[in-house]
Amino acid sequence: MYFKYFNSLLLTIFVICTIPAIAQENQSIKIHGTVKDENGVPIEGASISIAGTINGVITDQNGIYNLKTKLTGPQQIHVSFIGYKTHSESIILQKGNKYQHDIILEMGYNLSEVMLLGKNEIQEIEALAYNVDVIDASKLKNTSLDVAHALDRVSGIRMRESGGVGSRMNLSMNGFRGNQVKIFMDGIPMDNFGNAFQLNNIPINIAKRIEIYKGVVPVGLGADALGGAINIVTNTYEKDRLDLSYSYGSFNTHRTNVDMTKVFKNDVVVNINAFQNYSDNDYKVNVDVADVNTGAYTRDEEVRRFHNQYHNETFIGNIGVINKSYADRLLFGVTLGQVYNEIQTAQRLVRVFGQRHSRSTIIMPSLKYQKKDLFISGLEASINANYNFGKEQVIDTVNRRYDWYGNYKELGNGNVGGEQSYTHSKFQNNNGLINASFNYKINQYQKVSISNVFSSFDRKQENLLNPSENDYNPPRKSFKNVLGLGYQMEQNDWSATIFAKNYNQVNNFIQSYRDSDNDDLQEIERNNRINNFGWGIAGTYFINDKWQVKASYEKSYRLPTGNELFGDGNLTLEGNTNLKPESSHNYNLGIAYSLQLQHDHHFYIDGTLLYRDAKDFIRPRLNTNQVLQTMENLQNVTNFGGELQINYTHRNLLAGINLTYENLRNNTKYVGGTESLVYRDRIPNMPYFYGNGNLTYNFKDVIQTGNQLSVGYNLLYVHAFYRYWPSLGSGDTKYGIPEQLSHDLTATYTMNDFSFTLEIRNILDKNLYDNFSLQKPGRSFTGKVRYTF
Repeated sequence: MYFKYFNSLLLTIFVICTIPAIAQENQSIKIHGTVKDENGVPIEGASISIAGTINGVITDQNGIYNLKTKLTGPQQIHVSFIGYKTHSESIILQKGNKYQHDIILEMGYNLSEVMLLGKNEIQEIEALAYNVDVIDASKLKNTSLDVAHALDRVSGIRMRESGGVGSRMNLSMNGFRGNQVKIFMDGIPMDNFGNAFQLNNIPINIAKRIEIYKGVVPVGLGADALGGAINIVTNTYEKDRLDLSYSYGSFNTHRTNVDMTKVFKNDVVVNINAFQNYSDNDYKVNVDVADVNTGAYTRDEEVRRFHNQYHNETFIGNIGVINKSYADRLLFGVTLGQVYNEIQTAQRLVRVFGQRHSRSTIIMPSLKYQKKDLFISGLEASINANYNFGKEQVIDTVNRRYDWYGNYKELGNGNVGGEQSYTHSKFQNNNGLINASFNYKINQYQKVSISNVFSSFDRKQENLLNPSENDYNPPRKSFKNVLGLGYQMEQNDWSATIFAKNYNQVNNFIQSYRDSDNDDLQEIERNNRINNFGWGIAGTYFINDKWQVKASYEKSYRLPTGNELFGDGNLTLEGNTNLKPESSHNYNLGIAYSLQLQHDHHFYIDGTLLYRDAKDFIRPRLNTNQVLQTMENLQNVTNFGGELQINYTHRNLLAGINLTYENLRNNTKYVGGTESLVYRDRIPNMPYFYGNGNLTYNFKDVIQTGNQLSVGYNLLYVHAFYRYWPSLGSGDTKYGIPEQLSHDLTATYTMNDFSFTLEIRNILDKNLYDNFSLQKPGRSFTGKVRYTF
């Protein structure tokens, strides 16, 4: 086994190391020089690129840049940096020559330059050796999208919900789902944020950009991620700013967002971000209905959800200092939030509730510290800490049974009560996290990184219906530590990264067992200790100014979460303390091509092949009574797939399409010595072929000069897939999720500091489904107004 891993490592290193050697056979034209301001001060971080190409560089701390290209003849060089006017000029290049080109940038600041810089920042991330996509959130802030629905438009990603606004959700990436894909905010893992702060209730306005790392995760995002990571980079302003928005839509849906920053003269900064989401979620669904009083049964009846209200309110406040000798950014903050969520159904629509609901709160103080050139030149530090004092509640106390018409039947005193289980529990998970990362820039081309993330989970639970049980509160604890070390070398046309990670976990809990002598049920306190080692390598090479290739590999691990081990209080998940960590060999091979025709036709094509070989794969299944989910290990799962993304721009027209295919298969041949009936079956309840298409046209100077009208269209396609194992049952008894096709339209009118948006989702009012065939909302309308200052 180890010999096989060594061969994989040797082959990957050989490919990445020989790429630059082969590249030397093609002679490049070299352009170098300095970028300074009008006073002759070097500018660090300025972007230099050649028009129409995907190749570009950033100046170092001395303002020096070195750019290589194979293009000849007249070329246009662009230089930009925030706070300065973008510099463009022509230069004639001849093969085999070297050029020294010093540039002076003039002070200036306007919106178009900021947008250009943002694009360069995103291109810089996408040019890394990792398989990474970036969402430019600034282009979506006039929409009513939340972060989850913005991610749903990216190749390789499916965001799956159990209903409307605020409903249970999980996100899948290249066949990995839920906690297998780690979510970060500004590089901080969101594991401990709780139900009061999840992707489908966070407005897109909070983000500057969203980075999506597929398969291989950088050391800087130091956490246990099996199949990838998503990093939400929030807005950080060093000047006064105000961003207000409000939207109203179908099903009585209200969304509000306030983002405000105030910078005082002594570099004290105050930032407030507050948002709320409210919806009755009373959309119609098609179900089989049995009248709870008469027993009359009707198939495929259209009924309206009647117990599905959701609302949450969140406040994020930070105060601190910026641009000090001891800190570039030092912020003390607090996140406060609450959620009220009515639960209409169990894991399937056949079970309906009328009073069952949950409540959640988040009370989370935090610390953020960042400093470049800490103690020595080139050393960059980032330290973050937070602790969530929030609580979760599940309330199920009425002694009734409901049907889909809203009728109910009292069950009488002889019944224990509860629509699912007689419950009113309150629990506090006491989630804490400390994250520290350090980067040291050895020189212009080399960098080493080290990161460490420690997180804790310590559940304390109260039974409010039977307080006497609170005296017995068995331990439910989990402690994780992930340590990472990486080395990166970067040249003008290639870069390579190698890294290693150590995963540690200690789980403390009570386990029941049957005594072999008298068959009595006994309990024992367990301390499970886990220690695993993973590593990875990634490389990229720019063949020329239009072609880029990438290759990467990681042996990754993912440690079970507290909720997977101990459940979520009978809300949706039943715990399983027998879960083992899952691991995966993740391979990626990608190629990107950029083409410019006649100066105003731009094409960008990006294709990726991926292979995943996972062991002890953690997947959800319905529990015995089909009401809750529980997580289980599947010994071996493989996935071979691919992604294709094509973008086209022409003046005011933008168009794009992406397609994803995933062949996620059960590769466990024997179970208990017997050949499995579902060996080589597709993993059930997982879409395997899906895609998005989009088209946007911007009309300028509408009604008056400077005003703009943007009209956009989005298409979502999901191929049909099975809800359960395909090999089980006959063709007539197999349950599946049908093919889905959804069309959305958006129109935004912008004038001065105001924008007005109208959206129509699911225009044709098609039935759309997700987790275990739960039906999603039909056609909906939304209007949004936004003001920025």
